[in-house]
Amino acid sequence: MADKKTLILGATPDASRYAYLAANRLVSRGHSIVNVGIKTGEVAGVPIEKPETLHTDIDTITLYVGPQNQPPLYDYILGTRPKRIIFNPGTENADLRRMAEEQGIETEYACTLVLLSIGQY
Repeated sequence: MADKKTLILGATPDASRYAYLAANRLVSRGHSIVNVGIKTGEVAGVPIEKPETLHTDIDTITLYVGPQNQPPLYDYILGTRPKRIIFNPGTENADLRRMAEEQGIETEYACTLVLLSIGQY
């Protein structure tokens, strides 16, 4: 399986959150991750950073930030130029999806945890 470097936007050290579970599952499946969020700490051995440094080697951004909180992150998300963006349940955003697709970024309304569990990540 090829490493699909994944930026987890909305990363949190809270073990009850899906972003936390996704980070750990991604790492356990051999994917490298970048944790980005407003919380401090680390997940799956990777520190959580603020959305300031643009990573230009990202295959996938998996979103765990609700659509109401996404507009200030549009430049960051699109500036990262990932190959795809996964809008996890509750993060669906037609405006961001349209902007990403206009820039040639694949988008998917899906659940990262489900994609990993069925081998479709």
